[in-house]
Amino acid sequence: MPASIRDVAESAGVSVGTVSNVLNRPEVVSAATRERVLGAIAALGFVRNESARQLRAGSSRTVGLVVLDIANPFFTDVARGVEDVVNPAGLALILCNSDDRPEKESAHLDVLAEQRVQGVLITPTAELTPHLQSLRRRGIPVVLLDRRASGPDQCSVAVDDVLGGRLAAEHLLERGHRRIAFIGGASGLPQVQERHDGVEAAVREATGAVDELLTLSPEVLTVAGGREAAARIVGMPASRRPTAAVCANDLMALGVLQEMVRQGVRVPDEFAIVGYDDIDFAAAAAVPLTSVRKPRQELGSRAARLLLDEARGEGHVHVQEVFEPVLVVRESSRVRRTGGR
Repeated sequence: MPASIRDVAESAGVSVGTVSNVLNRPEVVSAATRERVLGAIAALGFVRNESARQLRAGSSRTVGLVVLDIANPFFTDVARGVEDVVNPAGLALILCNSDDRPEKESAHLDVLAEQRVQGVLITPTAELTPHLQSLRRRGIPVVLLDRRASGPDQCSVAVDDVLGGRLAAEHLLERGHRRIAFIGGASGLPQVQERHDGVEAAVREATGAVDELLTLSPEVLTVAGGREAAARIVGMPASRRPTAAVCANDLMALGVLQEMVRQGVRVPDEFAIVGYDDIDFAAAAAVPLTSVRKPRQELGSRAARLLLDEARGEGHVHVQEVFEPVLVVRESSRVRRTGGR
């Protein structure tokens, strides 16, 4: 049988209450007694019953993080930023992947509620699920990550994606491109729509119209989605074919690059590519990708601090923080196009 807290107390020659203090409030126990109890714990291989502690406390020593696609390095970097904050606070991170599917997202939120997490960080699917409001009514803080809150009564950490889209398009326009494609996703994510809006605004201001802005919407925001969009572009008549693309994320940009290389299209001489997020793979690509950089780890760490502050519940003020993106120019868009089209 596993060692119990009573076994530890008997071995160390102290009361059960003293063992509990060593585990939960070590600062109130003398150093000598604390060392004796910790020695007994190690010798007996005692592991505390976390379920029992959760029942008493009403919450666990965990926080939940729900992301859209764990295969996207953007979200692993965000998770690292979250972990850098919650681990020193004595909390563990439960990472959940929704695959951008509302039903899977809802199932994860139900499990996190059952686990009595201290709070939830989430990059939600297109439509905000009622499960989020249900969590908040139960006293579980929820912070939106990489998504703006719809009102002032909730914390969120996001990036100005309209500006990001504008930066990408203005760069391509300055390089002489006029027929530009925006390659986004079909899921209806607001942040993707905002990137499109920024691209559209820049093209309209530069050309007086948006007739030559081509929008392609593959089913998934992945490398495969990028390859699919690139194949469609290559198959278009030369008179209508875009000469550059802004991609909704770097995975799609990598897919576009792969397909262009496979089809014998020279990047950036014949086709320029701008990605979004600036994951590490962007700089390491066969043709290093120009990308709109988002502060990935900082997004995670800032959101985690807001969550822990709200969980403490002492004078918390809801914050909707918006970071500014930065364009990082690399080889995939460096060539200046001549001829104006």
